[in-house]
Parts: sequence; structure tokens; C-alpha cells
Amino acid sequence: MSAIADLHGALALARRRWFRKDPGRRAGVIRPVISVGNLAVGGRGKTPLVAAMARLLVEMGERPAILTRGYARRDRRRDLLVVHDGVRLHADVEAAGDEPLMLARSLGDVAVVVAADRVLAAVVAESRLGCTVHLLDDGFQHHRLERDLDCVVVTEDDVTRGAMMPSGRLREPLVALADADVVFTDAEALPTVTECAVSLGIPAHHVLGIARDLGVPRLAEPWATPPRVPRSAPVVAMAGIAGPARFFDALTAGGWNVVETIAFDDHHWFSRHDVARMAAVAARHGAALILTTEKDMMRLLPWRPLPLPVAWVPLELSWPAAQVREILAERLAEVRRERSGEPNWPVVAPGRTTS
Repeated sequence: MSAIADLHGALALARRRWFRKDPGRRAGVIRPVISVGNLAVGGRGKTPLVAAMARLLVEMGERPAILTRGYARRDRRRDLLVVHDGVRLHADVEAAGDEPLMLARSLGDVAVVVAADRVLAAVVAESRLGCTVHLLDDGFQHHRLERDLDCVVVTEDDVTRGAMMPSGRLREPLVALADADVVFTDAEALPTVTECAVSLGIPAHHVLGIARDLGVPRLAEPWATPPRVPRSAPVVAMAGIAGPARFFDALTAGGWNVVETIAFDDHHWFSRHDVARMAAVAARHGAALILTTEKDMMRLLPWRPLPLPVAWVPLELSWPAAQVREILAERLAEVRRERSGEPNWPVVAPGRTTS
């Protein structure tokens, strides 16, 4: 297995070098592109970071568009889909995928475009939705679209105990961080990443702390109302995400009385049988509530009204927003100075666009 993992790492780095060798192999667009990605697959806090950066860009007066692949979406009849145009929602969970719909619903005024071809998604966002900056979701390994700022989320496990796929979860070796402009990591991993960066000869870049915590649960219906259930009451925890044990442990650490856990594969599409099973487990324990993740809640939407109270627990991000804002402002200004002589795409009012 280690030989296969070594081969996977070598091929990933060879592909990265191939794109780096000739800049013409990447397609550029007019508006600045900020990529947010991982070295590893799944469960690294990337999606909450994308949402936080989108909110920050809106505060800065920008009109961001999130470009995402829409992994594991069920309805693939359209290769490109405008999930949200910055004004209205245009897709359900089966067409959009759970994470794009989650971003669209939680942000409200940010465009979200799903397409495997994210160059095409960027052109549509610029020419039809009037976006001023792109957020390339899960973009560190998506080399075809040129980016102006590469942000990478790295965990302590990635640095200290990371192994290449398929034996581990790393998509690329740590040396790939040489192409990162900004590294987001938890505080404990920070010294290791810094040491690694020096030994690898990584160019000057910012290493920022990032922490995640569970916020106050919100009921599925109505969305914004927190459940009136004491943490001492029995609850059932359910998750269909990468690394569900981390979610379950966080609930217990937060003082919730978790009497049973139900785990599904990442992006699992719930069936009527699954919902009935959850209700049966809760009833057996006399549980007042089922707690799940926001991403899982997107895939439960088609089954409303649910047979028992279900609340999703938001993942709250603690990060140096002021420092990130400064980095973004500086880089966006640089890019716009470099491209000041280039024409803009014609803008169509967001309310008139179609998905």
C-alpha cells in the first residue's frame, strides 16, 4: 500500500509542476480569484472558512461568487448551475449538492455557481452575475483556473501524522505547501507547519491560526429558533460527514447528553427508512432531540416535516478576520492595478439571470 501511496504523491506533484512550468496551461479570468483548499480530503473546516471569507468580502464592498464542483449532487442534468445569483435561490439540494446549498442558504446575498468546469463558472459569474471576485472552493488541486491567492487549510494530523492516499487522507505531500500564499491551521500545528515551511524553502507567506467550535443548535423548522432543550436531556447525534466521530466528541465535550450516535458515509443521501430509523432510535431512548450538522440538514430537507425535532449545530469559526481582511485588500488592489487596462465583461442584473 505504501508503494501505491508514494506513486500517488509523485503523480500529484508531477501534475502540479506541469501546470507551473507553463502558465499558459491555466486559464485566466478578469476578476481576481481566491482559492481555498485542503491538502487532505474531508473534514478540515474548509467550507466554514469559505463562508467566512465570503462574508468578509461582502463587508469590504465586494460581490463575491463561490465557484464549487458540487460534489455528490444527485441531479446532474445541467453541467453548470447557478444555485444562488446573489438575490434568489434557484436550486434544490439534489441539483446543487449539500455544501453548495448550505452556502447559498446561509450567506443569502452571495452568488454560488456549481460546475466541474470552474473556468466556465467564473466567466458566467463575471458576465451574468456581476461578481467582482471569485472564491474557488476546494481549489488547491484545481490547477486549470489561474488564481491570485492560494489559501490552504492544514490540520495538525496532516502535518504530524499525514499519509498519502489511499493509505491516508493526503491528496498531495506537504511539499505542495510551497505553492500556498496563506496557510490556515490550528494553533497546536502552527510550530510544526512553520518549521516545515522553513525546511522546504517555502516562500514568504502568512501562517494564520484557525479554530472551530460548535455553536447554538438551530431547529430545522423554523430555522433560526434554537431548541429549548437542556443539555442534560438525552439526545441522539447523527452525522453523514467525513470523520463523524469528531462531531460526536465535540457534542459530548460541549456538555450534551448523547445517548446514541448514528453515522453515515460522507454525503449520504437519506432515505425514508433512514429517517424512520432515526425516529425509532430517539424514541427508544426517550430522546428530546436529534442533533446533526448543517450539511446533513440540507439532505434532510426533502423529508420535511420530520417525525421528531431535529436541530443542526453550526460550526463557528474563530479566525484573525482583521489580518485576513488586510491580506485580501492588499492582494485585490495589486491584481486590479495589474489588470487596469483590461475590458470588463458586460453585466446582467442578477435578478434577470437564469440557472
